[in-house]
Amino acid sequence: MRRIVDLRLPAPLGADADLRHWIELDERETITAVAPMQSGCTMAGDSWCGDWLSPRGVDLQINGGLGLAFPELTDTDLPRLLQLMEHLWADGVEAIAPTLVTCGEKALRQALRVLRAARAQHQKGRCRLLGAHLEGPFLAEARRGAHPLEHLASPSLTALVERISGFETEITLVTLAPELDGSAAVIRHLRHHNIAIALGHSAASAKESAKAFDAGVGMITHAFNAMPGLHHRAPGPLGEACRRGGIALGLIADGVHVHPTMALLLQRLAPRQIVLVSDALAPYGLEDGEHRWDERVLLVRNGTCRLKDGTLAGVTLPQLEGVKRLAAWSREPGAAIWSATVAPRRLIQSDATLTQPLIGRSLQELLRWNLREEDLHWACAA
Repeated sequence: MRRIVDLRLPAPLGADADLRHWIELDERETITAVAPMQSGCTMAGDSWCGDWLSPRGVDLQINGGLGLAFPELTDTDLPRLLQLMEHLWADGVEAIAPTLVTCGEKALRQALRVLRAARAQHQKGRCRLLGAHLEGPFLAEARRGAHPLEHLASPSLTALVERISGFETEITLVTLAPELDGSAAVIRHLRHHNIAIALGHSAASAKESAKAFDAGVGMITHAFNAMPGLHHRAPGPLGEACRRGGIALGLIADGVHVHPTMALLLQRLAPRQIVLVSDALAPYGLEDGEHRWDERVLLVRNGTCRLKDGTLAGVTLPQLEGVKRLAAWSREPGAAIWSATVAPRRLIQSDATLTQPLIGRSLQELLRWNLREEDLHWACAA
């Protein structure tokens, strides 16, 4: 048995950022106890001098990587998909909700089959595949962004069942535009199957958003992007989500999708609601340059992906790069870490606490964060 003392745990903005903890480890370096240290009290043990201990990241919006686009998966892609899971683990990510952007029904069901097969092959040292995140096809045409127009669909139970029948347990999250006619029935069906729902690619007003949140929509997909912004006479979905609390706010913290100032304002308005996502596309893990995305071309520069017409499509940055950037903007490292490692778990596991992903876990599975010359860095905690 050994003890590590003087470490911090990530916490949302407004919590006691300097509260120190101790942990106890058994002979296998597995955590058996976590507790706060009393103020002014010293304890025997290995000191981490205020470094942070956290679980690995959970990315609820990632579209592919290493050249693979999740909506285009076929059986022959399985080995590369498993390689991507190893790459994600090395990038500090424990689990992802593989995101399937708007695509044809046949391609969607094929991708869900491949993801099911990959999930059955999970092993140590690989990122875990959660159920898929279906981003579409029930999106507002005017807010579709880079989603292909030809594959958008009007919300209906028929259209939903055609796409997901037999795969209901393989889906974690669905993004839709709740103001569209027919969306209420789709939301009820998804909630019946315990599938979380996000508002995204939507023109919903604050009133329409409130109705959706009342019906069980629990998240906003990539806050600010492909939706009305905050306006003093039209608060929109973001204003309503911040007003009521309890709605997860997916945030791409690359500094391009959302200006750093707006990211910080959102963090201060809703400190317990921020969930950092990568929105990484197929070129994640590859060099900048020109890459294929379905029948289109992606131009990748400094980690930002755009279509040839300039439409912002996503990024190639790892999720934990967003943590480092948000920490640099806010000077609140613990809150940034919390938003990528703890907050996503609270959305998909409502009773999740910080100690749940720590107790019973080996240090090899966890992350240690520290500040060096004002920059946040992470490494395996072992």
